[in-house]
Amino acid sequence: MPRWKALPEELDPQVREFTGQLRRLIDRNGLSVAAVADGTGFSKTSWERYLNGRLLPPLRAVLALAEQTGAHPSHLTTLWELAERAWSRAEMRQDVTMEAIRVAQARAALGELDPEPAVAEPPAPGAGSEKSGKFGKFGKAEKGGTSGEPGPAPLSQLPSSADFPQWGAAAPAVDVTPAEGKTARRRGRYRTPVIVAGAAGAALVAVAAVLLLNPGAEATKKTAAPKPQAAPQPNVQPALPDGVRCTGDDCAGKDPEKMGCGGRHAVTPSRGMAGRTLIEVRYSTVCHTAWARLSRAAQGDQATINAGGHRATARAERPGDAYTMMVAVSGDPAKVAACGTTVAGVKGCSRPLPATAAGATAPSGAPSGTAR
Repeated sequence: MPRWKALPEELDPQVREFTGQLRRLIDRNGLSVAAVADGTGFSKTSWERYLNGRLLPPLRAVLALAEQTGAHPSHLTTLWELAERAWSRAEMRQDVTMEAIRVAQARAALGELDPEPAVAEPPAPGAGSEKSGKFGKFGKAEKGGTSGEPGPAPLSQLPSSADFPQWGAAAPAVDVTPAEGKTARRRGRYRTPVIVAGAAGAALVAVAAVLLLNPGAEATKKTAAPKPQAAPQPNVQPALPDGVRCTGDDCAGKDPEKMGCGGRHAVTPSRGMAGRTLIEVRYSTVCHTAWARLSRAAQGDQATINAGGHRATARAERPGDAYTMMVAVSGDPAKVAACGTTVAGVKGCSRPLPATAAGATAPSGAPSGTAR
């Protein structure tokens, strides 16, 4: 008799009940995990994951177990559908968490999470008296300053016309002696525009003289080599989850299982029937791609998926499941169409599921070689 491990505590009750039914069915028939693997065509490793609650088995694996043990397939199918919806709800919550993580990583990469610069606090009363005695107004050490407040600069340190000899002929010297009375204020009011105009005129004369004496300077500027443009910064893309190897157009025409786009990263936005064959559109929320999947297909049944002007077709080489390669999806995945045709000529296409059902339709776990 197999010795089962305890199921994870966070497992949904409906998934727990379904897994327990599978365990009891195997125990009643005295089968080992290896015997179940041989009888159903699924690997022993896959069945260990199914029976330990780590992965939800695909429907065809459940039907194969029912045939091996003689159980009624419709009863197991009902329990499997309930478990699949519960598994989907858990995966949707995980997808929301992963999306929040990717958004946080993108913001961090773009520098939006940098802390704001600290605002300097005003100095405490009395603290400025110590610093002002050692440093002047512009932070330079003063020779004799030991008092608490820096005094006004002496007149000898103020700029005069001697510091600007090129302006001496254009503007009269400024009298720094304070004016007295209303007449002095008026004289100072009209003197300022005259000084500014004189300085501007002197600057224009100097520029004109330079251009006349050196006419090739402007041509040299025009023929100067252009400054090299800064290299474009590489686009920062959020990191993909472990096992995912492509996204978007890079995934077109590739196997969804090998690229890591299926499994818990995929949902079913639409579903349909062609005779007894189940047709599904599988959409990867991480890779932003879709593919068509056939379940309970007969040999020769085929399915085709169309999205954004691209299409992919798959044909069942043997009874069971089949799936197409991926096509990139940029819009609403519910609008992606997948149609199938059976060997008997029966045709059918997938139809969008209701919002709640589409979100609750989760990828069932699948063994190696089957897109999930």
